[in-house]
Amino acid sequence: MKEIGVNPLFLKSLNHISLRCRSVEESVDFYTKVLGFVQVRRPGYLDFDGAWLFSYGIGIHLIRSEDQDEVAKKTEINLKDNHISFQCESIGVVEKKLKEMVIKYKRQVVEEGGIYVHQLFFHDPDGFMIEICNCDNLPVIPIAGEMVTPCSRLHIPVIDTPLTSTKVCSAVKN
Repeated sequence: MKEIGVNPLFLKSLNHISLRCRSVEESVDFYTKVLGFVQVRRPGYLDFDGAWLFSYGIGIHLIRSEDQDEVAKKTEINLKDNHISFQCESIGVVEKKLKEMVIKYKRQVVEEGGIYVHQLFFHDPDGFMIEICNCDNLPVIPIAGEMVTPCSRLHIPVIDTPLTSTKVCSAVKN
């Protein structure tokens, strides 16, 4: 197995993203009921309004914006906008649930070399875009040209090496 790239900062994984919001309560409601996150305890030293959520191995830190106009709510779904993407098991089930919850979304299907990726894009209450996809269908090919297996397809333990602390899923398959 060959290693890909270098890990100069010895990173292990994505820990969290931080999002400013108008209403912490409304955002917590959205991320828990729509995306399945759970609220977790925040450290006591944080003296501003916010909430921490966790699921899928990552955290979302919500911070109430002091200036409500600073969080400009978006109405149009721009597929090229900043977003976070979640892999799903069934795009059909997700689309049905979004319809039931009356959440406006855009559907896109892209094809690359005979592989189809289905994507659904929608906004959280403050206009931050969320993507749900079956992106694991598309192989991850480094610029160097060697194939990488997406993490969700591998069911093997994490291998920590002193230099890279990479997961096996970030290694090239032979």
